[in-house]
This record gives sequence, structure tokens and C-alpha cells, in this order.
Amino acid sequence: MNFEYLLLNVEDYVGTIKVNRPEKRNAMNSESWIELRDAVNYFNQLNEVRVIVITGAGDQSFVSGADIEWLRERQPLDIYGSAVQDVLLCVYQSKKPVIAAINGYALGGGCELATVCDFRIASEHAKFGQPEITLGILPAGGGTQQLTKLIGLPRAKELILTGNIIDAQKAYEYGLINEVVPKEKLKDRVREFALNLTKKPPIALMLAKIALNESVTSDLNAGLALEKSLQAILFSTQDKIEGTTAFLEKRDAQFIGK
Repeated sequence: MNFEYLLLNVEDYVGTIKVNRPEKRNAMNSESWIELRDAVNYFNQLNEVRVIVITGAGDQSFVSGADIEWLRERQPLDIYGSAVQDVLLCVYQSKKPVIAAINGYALGGGCELATVCDFRIASEHAKFGQPEITLGILPAGGGTQQLTKLIGLPRAKELILTGNIIDAQKAYEYGLINEVVPKEKLKDRVREFALNLTKKPPIALMLAKIALNESVTSDLNAGLALEKSLQAILFSTQDKIEGTTAFLEKRDAQFIGK
């Protein structure tokens, strides 16, 4: 597929989506958000991809937020058209694990994008924040909901109501990101992390992610019922036979996603 604002690459079962608007610090406009949704959907249908990585072009910005010129022109009912919230929900519900490789500013929609990924690995010079309040709006890409679930209500209020920007170390302390690595090691660490995931059984990864995502909003009984039903599905897969057989034979399992 061809995109105007994204660069796509597939290697060793890892599909990389790179936001490519360095002249705008990778700020997102309407078209780039739609392209992001389409790219995630495309990789979810591609057998050659087992893990998705999202990052930004250059070494200054992951995604610095929404393009302010585009944001200024948006009208009330535009929220119910091609909304950022819908795109980020698509990323959150991706069938395949998504890693955010955060190589710089992750502000506004960029912070929300990182939040909906399954894993967040950041360069030590990365910056995070939800500065929408300074523009007279709120983070409506799911930020008031997803960020709260990730780091708790007090920290979410701190970031959203003040608009403050924090560094990578503080983001790690808040639980916003999984790891902080030196700038020059980010690419290699993300690749190592992604390749490890590609060796896991794809169906089990997908169903475990569904159960985990639902655990945030479902009550215990509903969550346990879902867990049982998903486990029953996994008991029928070839990968379950391969995984248990490989363990008994003391060898590495070769999962095929069936």
C-alpha cells in the first residue's frame, strides 16, 4: 500500500509504521490519522506481520500532536466524522501487539497514540504531555479515559488539567511507559523486544490481549467467563499442541498461528 504521510516496512514478522512529517515534528492532520488507521488494519490482515511497531521519522518527535492549523479549522460535528478517537481505538483493538518506539516528543494525540499501544519504549530524551488544555480543548482521542486507566486518576488529572510536559524518566515513574533507553539504543531495543514477541503463538497473543483489554472495564465474573471461553479456543489450536510438545521435548516451539 502507498501512503503520503507514513512509511511502512516489514521485516522478520515485524511491521513498522513510521509517521513521516518531520517538517511538522510529525504532527498529525486528518489524512495522516486516516492513513494510520488503514496501515494498522493492513498489517492486521498480513500474515507476514505478527507484531506492529509505530514510531516517528527523525530523532526529535514520535508524534508531537495534532497539526494546529488543522485543529483550528475543525467544527463541532467533525468530531463525529473521521475522529482521532476512532483511529486510536483501532490501534488499541489491534489483533496483533503494538509497540510504540517513542523517539522524541509524544504530545497531545501523540501521547494518546502511545497510550493505546500495548508496549511503550522511549528514548531518554522523549517528552510526554497532554497540553490540549492550553488550546482551550481537552484530549478527545480517548486521553481522559485511557490515560486514567494506565497511570491512575491523580496522575492523569495532573497531566491533563495542567498541560505540563514531563520527561521520559518521570513518565516511567508514573507508569506511562515500560522502558527508557539511551537515544542510540532505542531502535535496537525495540527490535529485540518485537522479535521476542514474534516467536510467541500469534493466536494466544491475540486472545490474551482481548482478555486483558476487557479486564479493565468488565466485572470479575464476566472477565473470568471470557477467559474460559478464550482458553477453550486455544485448546483447539495446533500451536497449543506444538507448545506443549516442544516443552516436553525440551526444544524451542515453532508456532504457526493455527
